[in-house]
Amino acid sequence: MKADFSKAWTASKQPRKQRKYRYNSPLHLKHRFLNSHLSGELRKKYGKRSAALRKGDEVLVMRGAFKKKKAKVSVVDLKKGRVSLENINKTKKDGTKVNVYFNPSSLMLQSLSLDDKKRIKSLGKKSAEGGQEIKEKKDAPKKN
Repeated sequence: MKADFSKAWTASKQPRKQRKYRYNSPLHLKHRFLNSHLSGELRKKYGKRSAALRKGDEVLVMRGAFKKKKAKVSVVDLKKGRVSLENINKTKKDGTKVNVYFNPSSLMLQSLSLDDKKRIKSLGKKSAEGGQEIKEKKDAPKKN
């Protein structure tokens, strides 16, 4: 791999190259790395295993000191690849409160904010068995 980001690079077993790819990637690609698992209900509903995190989504913390806490996403930091949640803070020695940042892989989406039409379209309902998109059929005239 060269010094700059390369679209042509596909994969490598070497962790240093994987880290370099993630670090040097542009922001519109870094958004793809911020996916989180969907809860069982959402998985059945959308026929997907994971979805991108957005501000306003409700998540459950699966790992760390704040395990089993539910909170809303308040900040999504694309550059550093981390997420901050509302009302989950640490208190420093001088008394100031600081946001705690989480890796998206340690969170599970409980409810999605569906304010954005693009997001609704990207989720798209899929059938549980076939994995194909369900589209509403219009009554079209039949050919004889």
